[in-house]
Amino acid sequence: MIDFSIQRYALLALASAALFGVSTPLAKLLLGHATPLVLAGLLYLGSGLGLLIVWLARRAMRSAHAGAAAQVPLRGQDVPWLAGAVIAGGILAPVALLWGVSGMQASGASLLLNAEAVLTILVAAAIFREHVAARVWGAGAVMLAGSLLLAWEPGASVAVSPRALAVLVACLLWRLTTT
Repeated sequence: MIDFSIQRYALLALASAALFGVSTPLAKLLLGHATPLVLAGLLYLGSGLGLLIVWLARRAMRSAHAGAAAQVPLRGQDVPWLAGAVIAGGILAPVALLWGVSGMQASGASLLLNAEAVLTILVAAAIFREHVAARVWGAGAVMLAGSLLLAWEPGASVAVSPRALAVLVACLLWRLTTT
């Protein structure tokens, strides 16, 4: 028998992966009714409203427990980093993704988003000097090969579709802003 009190995190991860997988095809459907810029704004507005609800709920729970620790205030030196993360990850990346999705198959764009895992490996090794095992490099190489196959346009004047490149740029921007 499965102990769901232990397995709930695995189930949440699977649900998250499933929702992530259907988000790109659903966004493709919505692109028929809105431009990439408008849709990106609406998606992030919805995300912001959802996070506001979570924040208000946590704040209410914290006030019920008077002994809870206070949050660290935002410092002046953090503002440029925060602004860069908002511009790159909250504006440029979603617009690039949706522009890319608007000109390619949603299934290919959705699979191309796996390139973010490869970028995670590269950022961890190059910037943070983390040790990356050979098995992880091998998995990254297989994912990179798959991404390149998805981005390749046979017979085109350039080897990689500009729309697929936009999806890859979105992955890079998100990886850099969430690191």
